[in-house]
Amino acid sequence: MEVMHAVCCGIDVHKDVLVVCLRCVVDGAAQKTTRQYGTTLPELRKLAEWLVEQRCPIVGMESTGVYWKPVYHVLSQVAEVLVGNPRDMHRRPGKKTDRIDADWISELLAHDLIRPSFVPSPEQRALRDLTRTRVTLVQSRTQAKNRVHKLLEDTNIKLGSVVTDLFGKSGRAMLNALVAGERNPQKLAQLALGTLRKKVPQLELALEGMFTEHHAALIKMGLAEVDLLDQHIAELEKRIGELSGKMGPKIDICDSVPGVDRTAAVAVLAETGEDMSRYGSAKRLGSWSGVCPGNNESAGKRYSGRTRRGNKWLRRVLVQCAWAARKTDTAIGRRFRTLQVRIGGKKAALATAHQILTTVYHLLVKGVRYDDEKCGRPKPEREVRQRLNAIRQLAQLGYSVTLQPIATAPAPTPA
Repeated sequence: MEVMHAVCCGIDVHKDVLVVCLRCVVDGAAQKTTRQYGTTLPELRKLAEWLVEQRCPIVGMESTGVYWKPVYHVLSQVAEVLVGNPRDMHRRPGKKTDRIDADWISELLAHDLIRPSFVPSPEQRALRDLTRTRVTLVQSRTQAKNRVHKLLEDTNIKLGSVVTDLFGKSGRAMLNALVAGERNPQKLAQLALGTLRKKVPQLELALEGMFTEHHAALIKMGLAEVDLLDQHIAELEKRIGELSGKMGPKIDICDSVPGVDRTAAVAVLAETGEDMSRYGSAKRLGSWSGVCPGNNESAGKRYSGRTRRGNKWLRRVLVQCAWAARKTDTAIGRRFRTLQVRIGGKKAALATAHQILTTVYHLLVKGVRYDDEKCGRPKPEREVRQRLNAIRQLAQLGYSVTLQPIATAPAPTPA
């Protein structure tokens, strides 16, 4: 096999230790030098200096958890660093040690057999951290709210059955009053605001329970946690707005797709980046994100089309956008509803997520906004399909149908 890199380095990355194998071709023969370094910044700098001394232009390693990131940050300043997927670089079981792993990575790199993973720019990495942290905090806030709901059920207070949003203005006022010591259902019900005042009789019944000081202490902590998370989420959204300000036109393009709002658009761009040319095609982008069907064929038979493990953060937001697009009267929404009848909601959501990502890719490449008439099936073709489906259904019921257009009445002549 042809050697593509005469001098290269393979690194087996761990939390506290790096096993480094330098491979050099001298007089047609490969010579390997193995060393071990720590993962502290001084140790990484020593490794970088050694690679410069050895005139090593390229380094390969696996994307092991988050441990590869500090190594990448330091070594990328002195050499080209390829970060590969461990799934594609594993050694055969029974022949695996740290030294052998580093040696194997150097061999793969020398023959150009490492498929590099996409490493975003520092600005995009910062935006990714913010959007992913926001998702985590929103999930934590939902968990805190659910704990408050459970505590109220334990006290036999059915406030959540009457109030749509337990943490709205009316709900919070009642919860704060309960924590402060108020137990009278009539007084608590009078804290309702707006249209909720129509439900005062139901509130009086729902607010009668066995609320104790123990429940008050726990709910007080839950409300404080929700308030703290709300504050942190607001700070994150402000920071996200500052970092994503330069992507305004791209966000507008993504926002025009059915089911995608501005929050989702920022999350998609934070994961994929603004430059679609790095992916080459919409199919490769779908494969990278893990929303397209997998390939598993042997002897002419197609087996499971289960999707691969891709970018779980991007996949999550795309599926949410698909469920939102389901409610719209657009080509994407109609396709979701059609697939849902045939293959079920979850599979239809994933297929629609793939369609949304493909649409976003082409719109960003062309720099245009979404147009349902252009991106979806033309209206005349939809009408033909609807007519044929209606005829087929009537034929299944035993009717013979002859279509005759209804003559439109002439417009009245103005007086």
